[in-house]
Amino acid sequence: MSAQPDLLYSEEEEALRAAVRDLLADHCDAPGVIARIESDAPHNLALWKALTDGMGLAGLLVPEALDGQGATHREAAVVLEELGRAVAPVPYLTSAVVATEALLACGTDDLLTELASGTSIGALAVALNVAPGAAYKVVQHENGLLHGQLTGIADAAVADVLLVPADDGGLYAVDATAATVTPQVSLDLTRPLATVTLDGAPGRLLGDAEPAVRRALRAGAGLLASEQLGLADWTLTETVRYLKDRKQFNRPVGGFQSLKHRLAQLWLEVANLRAAARNAADALSTGQDADVAVTVAQAYAAPVAVHAAEEALQLHGGIGMTWEHPVHLYLKRAKADSIAYGTAGAHREALAGLVDLQAP
Repeated sequence: MSAQPDLLYSEEEEALRAAVRDLLADHCDAPGVIARIESDAPHNLALWKALTDGMGLAGLLVPEALDGQGATHREAAVVLEELGRAVAPVPYLTSAVVATEALLACGTDDLLTELASGTSIGALAVALNVAPGAAYKVVQHENGLLHGQLTGIADAAVADVLLVPADDGGLYAVDATAATVTPQVSLDLTRPLATVTLDGAPGRLLGDAEPAVRRALRAGAGLLASEQLGLADWTLTETVRYLKDRKQFNRPVGGFQSLKHRLAQLWLEVANLRAAARNAADALSTGQDADVAVTVAQAYAAPVAVHAAEEALQLHGGIGMTWEHPVHLYLKRAKADSIAYGTAGAHREALAGLVDLQAP
């Protein structure tokens, strides 16, 4: 008989949350994020350094023997909740979770140590929209060199090492300077995409690509739900605060019955999302029913995050439509997250197979 999942936050997790939120308050305010996405360097590498050097958060999933923290997916989920609340433009999900999980599957100790310390940023060269278990594009391996083009690679612009799957079934580590990384037009400017072109780039064989990519994408999908939770929770909290302050007909707008109903429904959805996201993080940390927990979380998370951001935009009225107000950052992140690591529909289809409830 399997143990019941623990959906509550421990004291250590709450302390971690408080520390990360304080750091983000100092280094990741909304005007700063908006200014960054208008520049040629949207990533906040100063914040990344503070998260990695100062707090060691890049190594949460890395064993202590490899200079990591030896923590679990539960702690990483708490960090992602806070990064989602701030729409922080840092490669935490792509490097500290997805790339790290791929390296853990391959047992590549030296690269894991570099990623854990934050001295290197890793990126799995699989398109952001690929779901766990789905087919992904590979490059050609010929005479020890890699040739090909991969599109939709998240955070490739700041990666130091690219983890590239090849047609011989291997996963290769490629120095980012040996690749041509071309920015793509991205809806979510806080997590930019890029095209990676390899023209005879040397690669170091790490291991089999299939199990490594599958493990990495499963962890990415599962913990993405925590980022979506943080995003949805911020938009709900901020919208309630705004509607308490804004007055119409000499009374707070939040007192209108119809708006109360919309906010109550949104609160219920966010509360359910928290349960699903925590269940996925706990399952990933214990390995019990992780596939089912991840697909359930992702099938539910994307619609809730998008709904929360859309409601925030509408209920903020005219000010919500302005570039200066940060709500558009949350809507774009929610929309982009809704297709990251598989759509809600793809996860529902996968869930049907996992629990043997196929459609007629």
